[in-house]
Amino acid sequence: MKILVIGSGGRESVIIHAIKNSRIDAEVYCAPGNGGTFYNSENVMIKQDDINGLVNFAKNHKIDLTVVGPEVPLSLGIVDEFTKNGLKIFGTNKRASLLESSKEYAKDFLKRNSIKTADYRSFTDFTQAINFIKEKPHPLVIKASGLAAGKGVFISNSFEGSKNILDSIFNKNIFGKSGKTVIVEDYLDGFELSYMVITDGVSYKPLITSMDYKKVLDGDKGENTGGMGAVSPNPFVSPGLEDKINKTIIEPTLEGLKKEGVDYKGILYAGVMIKDGDAYVLEFNVRFGDPEAQAILIRLKSDIVDLFLSVIDGNLKDYILEFDDNKSICIVLSSLGYPKDYKTGYEISFDNLPNLSKDDGEDYYVFHAGTKMVNGKYYTDGGRVLNICVKGKTPDIVNKAYDIAININFENKYYRNDIGKSLFK
Repeated sequence: MKILVIGSGGRESVIIHAIKNSRIDAEVYCAPGNGGTFYNSENVMIKQDDINGLVNFAKNHKIDLTVVGPEVPLSLGIVDEFTKNGLKIFGTNKRASLLESSKEYAKDFLKRNSIKTADYRSFTDFTQAINFIKEKPHPLVIKASGLAAGKGVFISNSFEGSKNILDSIFNKNIFGKSGKTVIVEDYLDGFELSYMVITDGVSYKPLITSMDYKKVLDGDKGENTGGMGAVSPNPFVSPGLEDKINKTIIEPTLEGLKKEGVDYKGILYAGVMIKDGDAYVLEFNVRFGDPEAQAILIRLKSDIVDLFLSVIDGNLKDYILEFDDNKSICIVLSSLGYPKDYKTGYEISFDNLPNLSKDDGEDYYVFHAGTKMVNGKYYTDGGRVLNICVKGKTPDIVNKAYDIAININFENKYYRNDIGKSLFK
């Protein structure tokens, strides 16, 4: 079987890892891939937003299944184009992807379907937005409506701060087209979590829970990033809370999509805030989270290729989705300065990795993200460079993950030091 994975990050690296553990003997391609995907797939130098190039490659190479990792090709309609050409592909179509690519659309959808979310207003004009926030108590949340790689959400504690943020988005154009529309919403103070399910448009199955670390600094401080680490399961989510999220968010969302004629197949990822016992939707994503996918998929016992095909073919109800009973941690090694300005091109050394045993069922993995290979050597090539993942049943998995993180070396290496501290509490 020939499988094409689209993307270049750690999420795509772990998807390929899971495919290689499938019962199916798969020949895997990755477009464009990274320095690490080189070893268990064939990297294809086609950009993830080159939809025509990817369609032509899939047709010419007789690809049996394509799996889309990132949000950008989904928002550009890659699923629609592949389907039109008779090619099997896992991911949401262009209309369904609006839940992520347009925060304005998502907020309006939630309001139409009576799903709880923070009160909000949308703006396309700087002056109108300024006049609105003058009358609003702070803190406020300000969001670029379009895709911003996890960096388009701001919490402001003052009018002056909000004014500066709006000026950056509207007048300094820091997000380009993604900032043409801005959402201003009430700040919800509570417990935030990420919740993912997989659906074929008829039925759905929840994935095991996870918790990501969005802020760049220890103690959840500093700027938002694409994610500095993750653990699974989420130590603060009970079965009762999962049931509440399914009943008050997931099921009404899927019903609302059906009612509005949206054929939603793929991952539905809800960013949720729990406040005073109620669950509110902060935002939606339409694909696996990164790095949540790394923490989740290393615990997958079921066959991921069968999972993807069951969604595409509408047979998810009959699929048995199983995960092991381990806990897992993922630490992101990034380039110093991420998510803003950072330098790349530094050689990565794995020479000092500790000799860690894989006893007691513990396993560890190093998934590449922002790396490239040149003449047999690895170099940094992005903000988030490597993902250190360990799974097992004891707190030692956290120590092992940090032992690996400490002993992988490259100039300007940075990582948080508090990932997983709450996992065993």
